[in-house]
Amino acid sequence: MEIPSKYKASTVESKWYDYWLKHNYFHSEPDQREPYTIVIPPPNVTGVLHMGHMLNNTIQDVLIRRARLQGKNACWVPGTDHASIATEAKVVAKLREQGIDKNDLSREEFLKHAWDWTDEYGGVILEQLKKLGCSCDWDRTKFTMDDDMSESVIKVFVDLYNKGQIYRGYRMVNWDPEAQTTLSDEEVIHEERTDKLYYVKYQIEGENEFVTIATTRPETILGDTAVCINPNDERFKHLKGKKVIVPICNRIVPIIEDDYVDVEFGTGCLKVTPAHDVNDKDIGDRHNLEIVDVLNPDGTLNSYGLHHEGKDRVAARMDVAKELDEQGILVKTENITHNVGTSERTKAVIEPRLSDQWFLKMEELAKPAIKAVLEDEEVKLFPKRFNNTYRHWMENIRDWNISRQLRWGQQIPAYFYGDGKEDFVVAETSEKALDLAIQKTGRADLKISDLTQESDVLDTWFSSWLWPMSVFDGIRNPENEDIKYYYPTNDLVTGPDILFFWVARMIVSGYEYKGERPFENVYLTGLVRDKQRRKMSKSLGNSPDALKLIDTYGADGVRVGLLLSSAAGNDLMFDEELCNQGKSFANKIWNAFRLVKGWEVKDIPQPQSSQLSIEWFESKFQKALSEIEDHYSKYRLSDVLMTTYKLIWDDFCSWLLEMIKPGYQEPIDSKTHKSVVEIFENNLKVLHPFMPFLTEEIWQLMTERTPEEALIISKYPEKEAFNKQLISDFEMVKEVISGIRTIRKEKNISFKDSVELSVLNKEGLDEKYNSVISKMGNISELKIVDEPIEGALTFRVKSNEYFIPISGAINVEEEIKKLTEELNYTEGFLKSVRGKLSNERFVNNAPDAVVASERKKEADALAKIETIKASLKSLK
Repeated sequence: MEIPSKYKASTVESKWYDYWLKHNYFHSEPDQREPYTIVIPPPNVTGVLHMGHMLNNTIQDVLIRRARLQGKNACWVPGTDHASIATEAKVVAKLREQGIDKNDLSREEFLKHAWDWTDEYGGVILEQLKKLGCSCDWDRTKFTMDDDMSESVIKVFVDLYNKGQIYRGYRMVNWDPEAQTTLSDEEVIHEERTDKLYYVKYQIEGENEFVTIATTRPETILGDTAVCINPNDERFKHLKGKKVIVPICNRIVPIIEDDYVDVEFGTGCLKVTPAHDVNDKDIGDRHNLEIVDVLNPDGTLNSYGLHHEGKDRVAARMDVAKELDEQGILVKTENITHNVGTSERTKAVIEPRLSDQWFLKMEELAKPAIKAVLEDEEVKLFPKRFNNTYRHWMENIRDWNISRQLRWGQQIPAYFYGDGKEDFVVAETSEKALDLAIQKTGRADLKISDLTQESDVLDTWFSSWLWPMSVFDGIRNPENEDIKYYYPTNDLVTGPDILFFWVARMIVSGYEYKGERPFENVYLTGLVRDKQRRKMSKSLGNSPDALKLIDTYGADGVRVGLLLSSAAGNDLMFDEELCNQGKSFANKIWNAFRLVKGWEVKDIPQPQSSQLSIEWFESKFQKALSEIEDHYSKYRLSDVLMTTYKLIWDDFCSWLLEMIKPGYQEPIDSKTHKSVVEIFENNLKVLHPFMPFLTEEIWQLMTERTPEEALIISKYPEKEAFNKQLISDFEMVKEVISGIRTIRKEKNISFKDSVELSVLNKEGLDEKYNSVISKMGNISELKIVDEPIEGALTFRVKSNEYFIPISGAINVEEEIKKLTEELNYTEGFLKSVRGKLSNERFVNNAPDAVVASERKKEADALAKIETIKASLKSLK
């Protein structure tokens, strides 16, 4: 078979991915082997592949492919998350384009549109992951809104409610006016902003006197139900028991006293708006204040806004401020820098809002999860520094607001049968709910049609926190074969930004429903940033098209580019040139393959140089393999790749192949060829998790293979003892060869011309290596001498001195001039170094490492001067 001169990733990648799918290599079923399981962090069903997905899924694919090569039963479960807020927003936007208002549709009609949208666009990201080479078990693909997954979620909700862990409460919550739903505290991002602080005068009832309050939100003045002062504030003793008139709406409200008021902030008088601030709500509860909500769910003012009704809150703020100014009661404005809560999903500014919501008590549930990570280390976070973040979140955990005012999601299984707040039952089905309602009320005449199901859906995270169990049907059927075999899973790869959202909650649910951890190790990737350290985003325009990168550099090139500088937990400064480096690496390996494949093989004696070179590389490979396994154990995948990269590029391609390469148009001996093919194949196995397409292509072209012999399911190399002395000796051999090459290049001695080499072998380097040195340096004769040779070119390796007779091609005068200039420079450099070392203050005060560095410079300069002088002596 003719091997193409260039590696073409586009044709190779589709060919081998189809081949892997055809032969079902990705699929797993329980058997007698050790399982290795990863569950994918399910991307949003709305998503398309971006750099973060590529990094995260490349890492997972590396781990799963390695496990497969190790003979484990590797199972990587893929899937997507229904992403309630994001998906509903997409569907609403599409309906709007069609002239349809979501509110004009019944729940069933809206859900049909949502499912149509999901069916059309929902699988895009999973198809894109295939382009990257991800070897997921696609037969096991799950979606958090699948019937069995939803059934599991509802079952857990009912169970936790029956245990008293879930309750319904009228509480101040985070309200997203754009998505028109509540959010949990963790979904609110606090951003520092500069806003106006407005100072407004409130008239005291029945007097021509005023108190001044300061607020950043004058539109909420219309919801004020009190003005509050600190009881210990001497400035306002005369106000006790009085009332004020709220501007614009002219509501008469009391002046109350509460220790909450900070006498140092603003004016010392606080407007109290219980419907629009969590702290005001607490004050209102203590003083039995009226609650006046001035906002609609979409953030516009309601009828309490009077003539400002219908205005957006931001526009109303400006208009109310203008009206206050016109009335002569806006004293002044000034800038204030403060933290403002925004929605993680929509970026809208969050409104505190009083609402009936469903909550999950977390304090007791969290205890086993805290112990598992921070005490017993049953679950290990990589890097370990994230334990501190985990501790902070989990030890300060609050009840989880799990209800969302959306239609897309699992509908909360609470059924109302009356008008009272407690007139409801919780059950998995409406039939079971009816039975419970009859038992609770004693009303035998109740029918299902008398029940009204809660319209809210559950927070998306409430489905994904069950992911490692629910993908194996472990909630509905806790003793099924899959959950018993695959659970707990092994590794989880995700970003630190969802350490609490998802990771911690999965650990909580794992201990609650299986009594054990959901996974053993959590590898936390960093964020992908650009070269300026900015987070990649569409708005900044600094995020490259993931698929275009694959088209340009090949999937293998992109995978290498991403992982070359992506240490666990550290942000990746992405540079497209890294992908080009990955592509160049693929081409280097391809050319090495063409070289080996192109040699004529004959049954002739093996040269000693080839035998030694093979022995050296086999030890070098084992040393690298030992380092690689150590890096894997610490989840330092960037270091795994770099070790593999250097092994193949430097030691294999640049050195071994040159050492064993036969002369021009000469054959290679069969023993060496067989060994180098085996070495090449071992290199491919180690590299395969990172560059699956290239390695499978070369593996299959190396020799004819059956489907059972594919690289993807071959046997990973086993660790063996290696010869440390041999590796050390060869480092010196390589330095000698480099020295010969340097002299040839500098002195313009053709590499085609053989030269003699003599050595003062003070290091005692074994003479068996002479065959390698002679071949690589084109040395006609290599002699051991007892004293320096005059009239020869000289170089040093450690304490050994090497001599090459002067060729007639050298211009002696030019060489003397050049060496003299080099000698003068080196002697000047030595003088400056010794000047430092003779300075007692420097030696006594500088760090030990700095002083040691200067002493090494002195020793190196002395050795170089000695060598230059010897060369000059030989030329004169």
